[in-house]
Amino acid sequence: MQLTRRDLLGATAVAGAAGLAAGCGPRRAEPSSGGSGGAAPAFDPASWDSVRAQFALDRDRAHLATFVFAPHPEPVRAAVAAHRDGLDRDAMGYLAANEERLDAAVLDAAAGHLDTRPDQVALTDSTTMGLGLLYTAVRLRPGDEILTTEHDFYATHEALRLRAERDGVAVRRVRLYRDPAVTTVDEIVGSLAAAVTGRTRVVALTWVHSSTGVKLPVRQLAEAVRARAPEALVCVDGVHGFGAEAATPAQLGCDALVSGCHKWLLGPRGTGLVWGSTRAWDRMTPVIPPFDGRSMGHWLSRRAGRPSTPGGRAHTPGGYHTFEHRWALAEAFDFHRRIGPDRVAARTRELADRLKDGLAGIRGVRLVTPRPAELSAGIVCCEVGDLPVGDALGGLHAAGVIASSTPYDPSYLRFGATVANSEADVDAAVRAVDGLV
Repeated sequence: MQLTRRDLLGATAVAGAAGLAAGCGPRRAEPSSGGSGGAAPAFDPASWDSVRAQFALDRDRAHLATFVFAPHPEPVRAAVAAHRDGLDRDAMGYLAANEERLDAAVLDAAAGHLDTRPDQVALTDSTTMGLGLLYTAVRLRPGDEILTTEHDFYATHEALRLRAERDGVAVRRVRLYRDPAVTTVDEIVGSLAAAVTGRTRVVALTWVHSSTGVKLPVRQLAEAVRARAPEALVCVDGVHGFGAEAATPAQLGCDALVSGCHKWLLGPRGTGLVWGSTRAWDRMTPVIPPFDGRSMGHWLSRRAGRPSTPGGRAHTPGGYHTFEHRWALAEAFDFHRRIGPDRVAARTRELADRLKDGLAGIRGVRLVTPRPAELSAGIVCCEVGDLPVGDALGGLHAAGVIASSTPYDPSYLRFGATVANSEADVDAAVRAVDGLV
């Protein structure tokens, strides 16, 4: 038996939903007002001015932190509004009439973006949730070890610390590079390869380091790991590459890729995903019960053993969610698809290079992020003389530039230009930094 949430909602709600289905589907909301006060113009994905016009950003400021927590483009805003209105009019009816179809649409869109199958994708609320689920779910035996790096973010380090605290799994860290600005592929690959042992079963990496802007050569790293520990799963926090780079999991050569969708993808806030290869999902035990029909039907039939729910669906946490945001992921992926992942990646690189060139020309400013494209993506980090990062952020804000700082020690000034930005935003940031020294 396959049970769905529609079944759980009850006969009255389902009967009502059948009559309301035609009126409960997501309606196209009116275009939201942009920063200029008018409606967003028709979307021309070939025009960067048109792409930028889909965002309701305050145009009195240069927003170089849109990658930290994304503004929604107009199609996403409209989808969120339509789903929200439907749920507000009749939450039970709208959910019963639309959930299965809309969940499937999101998974199809995510699979299209990742060039994979929908059943290999689990939906989450954030990168942090995905990392916690992944590193809790993977099965390990006594004596196995997890290898990570000194450069990973709190979410990875803490998820692994908690895993070690629960069951004694050994976790080691390796430093991949000494000076990010001048590191090389050989240094990074050599450092990781030297740290892999015969006991290594999981390697936890981050595609683009939010601490320095270094982009790891993931494929070369994965190949080096498998040459020394064939059983090891190469797991990647991909959030600062996902949407900024065009590489798919197959091209990266990893076993698992975790990302939020509200950073470089500029998708709905509070959304994320985990992609897993078949061998990765086969080595994991779900952490939170999924609300998938196969799992529910297995429970209702009181059968022993594990249900037949495929990997991604088995690892998608059940319960009620911010459905209006989750379902608007389909529009976020479509927005990205219409522009073209390769064009987005090229645009991100173009703006990052312009920013690096400008900052490198300011006396007293030290670039932290590497210049070569093979070792950097959209994040650009720097130091402004001896000026404390907090003071630099305040000075930039006063000059109309929104930047961020890296939540690490040491902390650097950090910029990131997305497709919501223009060359004028980058130039404004460079002028503002020049005014700080």
